[in-house]
Formats: sequence, C-alpha cells, structure tokens
Amino acid sequence: GYVIPLELPTVQSEQSRLAREGARKKLYAASASRGSENNIPGLIEAVQLRAERAELLGYASHADYVIAEETAGSADAARDMLADLAPAAAANAAGEHKLLAEEATLNEQDFHAADWPYWESKVRARDFSLDEEELRQYFPLDKVLTQGVFAAAERLYGISVVPREDLEGYAEGVRVWEVLDKGVEHGENDEHEDNVEHGDKGIGLLLTDYFGRPTKRGGAWMSQFVGQSGLLERKPVIVNVLGITKPADGSQPLLSLDEVHTLFHEFGHALHGLLSDVHYPTFAGTNVPRDWVEFPSQINENWALDKQLVKQYARHVDTGEPIPDELLDAVTAASEFGQGFATSEYLAASIIDLAWHSLSAKDAATLEATPEAVDAFEEEALRAVGLDNPHIAPRYRSTYFNHIFAGGYSAGYYSYLWAEALDADGFEWFKEQSDLRAAGQKFRDLILSRGASRDFGATYRDFRGRDKDVAPLLKRRGLSGA
Repeated sequence: GYVIPLELPTVQSEQSRLAREGARKKLYAASASRGSENNIPGLIEAVQLRAERAELLGYASHADYVIAEETAGSADAARDMLADLAPAAAANAAGEHKLLAEEATLNEQDFHAADWPYWESKVRARDFSLDEEELRQYFPLDKVLTQGVFAAAERLYGISVVPREDLEGYAEGVRVWEVLDKGVEHGENDEHEDNVEHGDKGIGLLLTDYFGRPTKRGGAWMSQFVGQSGLLERKPVIVNVLGITKPADGSQPLLSLDEVHTLFHEFGHALHGLLSDVHYPTFAGTNVPRDWVEFPSQINENWALDKQLVKQYARHVDTGEPIPDELLDAVTAASEFGQGFATSEYLAASIIDLAWHSLSAKDAATLEATPEAVDAFEEEALRAVGLDNPHIAPRYRSTYFNHIFAGGYSAGYYSYLWAEALDADGFEWFKEQSDLRAAGQKFRDLILSRGASRDFGATYRDFRGRDKDVAPLLKRRGLSGA
C-alpha cells in the first residue's frame, strides 16, 4: 500500500494529483477531522485563559492585548483589513468554483470540496498550458537551494553560503552551512580560512532540516539556536525546517511550485536572523512583531521566479535543460488564477483566529467544549463576513490550528497578509532599481540588520520613501478589479 503523510493545512497537496475521487475524499476527510475530539477541551481552555488574562491586564480581549504591540496597532485595524478584502475574495472564489465545477461535469464527475485542487490543476493545464507534474521536473531540491535560494542572497546582499562538512547536524539529513560576508578582512583569530575565499568572514551558521521524520511536526519554519548580539559578541546559528517527503529510492525530491516558494520564504526568515547587526539580543533578528516578521520572508519569495535567477537553477532533473520560457509564461499567466480560493481560505483562518480571541472573559466562559459548538462558532464567524463557502474550508480549522493554539500566532494570523501588503509594495521598489546589489544593501542595512531596534513605521518610510500602499497587494491577488 501507500502512505500519504498529512500536511499542516486543510487542503493536502496530493489532492491535486489523486485521480480517484474516493481517494481525494478520504484524504480530505482525514485532514479536516484532525483533533475533532481530543483537542477541543484544550483549545477552549486556552481561549478562556487568554481572555481572562487580557481582562486582568486591562484589555477588552486577548486580540486587543496582543495587537497593541504589533505594527497594526489595534485589533480593529486587523479586523477592518480582513473584512475589506473578504467580499472581493469571495466573489473571485465563486467565479473559480463555477469554472471548476463545469470541468468536473464535462468529465462526468460531481464536484465537492475535496475535489477543488484536482480540478484547479486540470483547468490550469487546460487554460494556461501549465502541467504541474512537468513543472516539478525543473525543481530538484539541491539545485533550488544552492543555485536559487543561496545565489539570490549572494547577488543581493554580498554573502555566500558554503557547506561545513566538518560539522554534523542534530538528525540524519540535517546539513550545516557557514554564511560568509564577502570581501571582509579576516581578523587574527578567524578559523576555517581553508573553507572560504580570502577576504570572506563568517557571520553565522545555517542548518537545513528539510525532510519529514516520524518524530517531527508538520509545517515549515525558521528558528534560532543562537541569536546575534553585539553585547555578548555572539554570532547567530539559524535553522530552516521543512517537511518534504524523501523519495524512497534516494533520488532528489522534486519540488512543487508551492514548495519552491516555501524554501525561499523560510530562507528570508533565516536572512533576518543571520544578517542581524544590533547590540542587544532582545532586539536581534526576528524578535519583532508578527506583522513585521513576515515582511523580509515574503520579500524573499519574490526572487523565486525572477527571470534571470530561475534560468540558472530551474533545470530539468534528467536533461539539465533550463526551464523553457513557455512554462514560465504559463506560471505568470496562471498566477492570479486560484487567488480567490487562496485568499478566501487564508482570510477564513484569520477571521476564526480573531473571532476566538476577540471574546471577552465573560463570553469565553460560556463556551462549550464540544465538536458541535466549535463548528457552530466557526460557521458564524465566517458567515458574518460572507466567507461561508461550503467548498472552501479555512486553511486551518480550530482543532488543528497549530499557529494560534501552539505556535505563538494567537490573534496574529492576520499578520501574513499585513506583511504581504508591505512586501508587495516593497518589491515594487526593488523592480524600479537598476542596481540590485545596491538595492539589496539598502534593504539589508535598513530592514534585515536592524531587528526591533528602530520604529517600524519610520524604518519602512526610510526604505520606501513613504508609507505602504495596498494597491500592489490587491493587484497581485487579482482583487483590484473585483
């Protein structure tokens, strides 16, 4: 038989590849039912205790308590952003659903929530000549990492990443790399000079832990074992983690486009930690508000399909031929297709997060710890903003919403979209620059190296020359004309 490990989100990537309707339905049901019994008492208790703590500290809700220290400034600002985007996202999703359901009907099949990714991949192939299986052949993991992710950082920030074969990771498959600042003179006591070019200086270590293990939780993240500090004369040690399934035959994993973006995204977080240059450790690297921390990581995702870079690293796993322009053009043409679904599932999860954490201590005390009560709570929160589409589940349901109940993003899941507004606007600035190395250095000096040592609004204005504009975000997600 076959084993498909469950990924963190509701929709599983294998749903786009399983041709049997029953198999898609079984996988989707297994995903959506996680934690529906055992996790509910814990999540209700967490909501109640958070609401109680907020009241003791003088706040109306846990959301007000958390977001007071974020760059959004208030829970109302976060709610307004989500509510403003919901109608356009829902309208786009309804249009996409019509197209997909028609395709299913033409193939004499019904259309259910579990079938959305499968028929979306078929419509993409039909309308945009985008074969996702063909696309994977151009993204072997090692080439994406070394000739894509690392090469982009070298071009932008004047660093290089070299393997440290003399250092061993904490688990099988974990690799250790040294990050070097190019063109910096060595000090008298610098070691490992035989591993680097003359004039380069080590600024930190990177560990890459990309393969799933039975004892490893799902998802992708960056973390630090050692944070940068001028006060303590400490260099950073950073880890990037993914959950890629390692091929049983030992071959190179072939990444989906989404996994390529994730690789760039998490290395964006790594750069935030590795290029930190502050005195006090509490201000270093990613020790910043949730709705700012995703800004550098999402900026870094933009380089994944940069026309100059992608031709260097996206090479066919068998022939070595660079990815053809026709396939890249198809990816670009298809980029807005599916944004109705993607935005809706993300907004739905963000709205559920804020709904739980906007409860007063009195209201939270009345919650029932039953599956029926949790389902009803979610449905009402989504209905209130028009995102109660039976074919689009939230990216995470409450019972397996690791971000907000175990991962430190309580009342903060909105932050990815808040940061994307910064990213979309900020990347427009990058596209206007003729000297990418100089542009990268400015981003490094003002954003990546500063951590939380400066006011974030002032920092963005220094970088961009003005406050953020949401128009590029709406255009990117295909919502500006909705």
